[in-house]
Amino acid sequence: MEPFTTRPSPRLVGGPGALAELPACIRESGGKNVLIVTDPGIVAAGHVARATAMLTEAGIDFTVYDDTSENPEESDIAAACEFARGVEVDCFVGLGGGSSMDTAKGCNFLLTNGGTMSDYKGYALARTPLLPFVAVPTTAGTGSECQSYAVISRDQSHEKMACGDPGALATFAILDPELTASMPHQVAVLTALDALAHSLETAVCTRRNPLSSAFSREAFLHIASAIESTLAGNATGQDRSEMLLGASFSGLAIENSMLGAAHASANPLTARFGLAHGHAVALMLPHVMRYNYEEPAARDTYDHYGGLLSRRGYAEVPVTQWVEDLLGLAALPSLGEVGVDPRVFPELAEDATRQWTGQFNPRAMTAEGFVLLYQRAMDAVSAPSAL
Repeated sequence: MEPFTTRPSPRLVGGPGALAELPACIRESGGKNVLIVTDPGIVAAGHVARATAMLTEAGIDFTVYDDTSENPEESDIAAACEFARGVEVDCFVGLGGGSSMDTAKGCNFLLTNGGTMSDYKGYALARTPLLPFVAVPTTAGTGSECQSYAVISRDQSHEKMACGDPGALATFAILDPELTASMPHQVAVLTALDALAHSLETAVCTRRNPLSSAFSREAFLHIASAIESTLAGNATGQDRSEMLLGASFSGLAIENSMLGAAHASANPLTARFGLAHGHAVALMLPHVMRYNYEEPAARDTYDHYGGLLSRRGYAEVPVTQWVEDLLGLAALPSLGEVGVDPRVFPELAEDATRQWTGQFNPRAMTAEGFVLLYQRAMDAVSAPSAL
């Protein structure tokens, strides 16, 4: 057994209607004056109104900050913190997707410890305790509800920074699949593919360990049982439950291990071309998996996951082929179709080598290796799904 150390988990409160447990979770966390961090889409979906009505009935004071941005940057967190300084806050609630939860965590860092987000790039750099945080995901993808990191982009370069601290971990994560029913179809598609990538990258990364591997495997099984219907746009309530559990278990796997080259190569595509995170990760994932197949331990894991699929009734195909078939079902625009110019591959590759996740890829990555991955992704033709 290789040496490893696990990290704690939030207390998970799950099931249809679990949002009703929000007041109890806040009280048990010690909160009396709550800042709900969310975005306009979640307000429009009615989720904020439901949550605040529950808090009003429970006698818990709250303020709503609904100006969260997608892929929040340092200035977004500073603006949220300026708002928080103007109200009384002793507990954060992140209600929404990963951006809302990351904004809540980032605001928590600045409100309690001052400075700017770049001061917290790394882990355990907060000098004073953070306030309690309750996570309520309304998407099934990022797994941020189960991680002690806020992922924040720099203002100018859009480089993603992982800012982590044990105190940033949610005290409770409320997993209510009814909240994910409001996702627009394309959001459901991209978050599902992101969650799938998390389960596959954590399974083979160099930081994997017995606990993270168990979370990766369970995440993969939950996601595999529901992702086809999610991509096809006919997910049932049970499918939403499976996807939400899978995404959260993937988040626990990340918290206890790390990711790999699919995320490292995706982040520069988001920064330079505005490609949505889940879209960029999905386009790179099968090519990274084929690249990693040369590493024996990764190959064994991929083959094992292929066996899990066949035992669940899927056709006996390599897991990489299954992922490619899923991309065909999702019908995502290719790199060329979104305007990526192959002449910038060397620059993208240099950016990718500076991403923290790439150093944990099972097969060592170089700038040349990333260029090869981008070339393969560019050359790939999105074939109709065989599923």
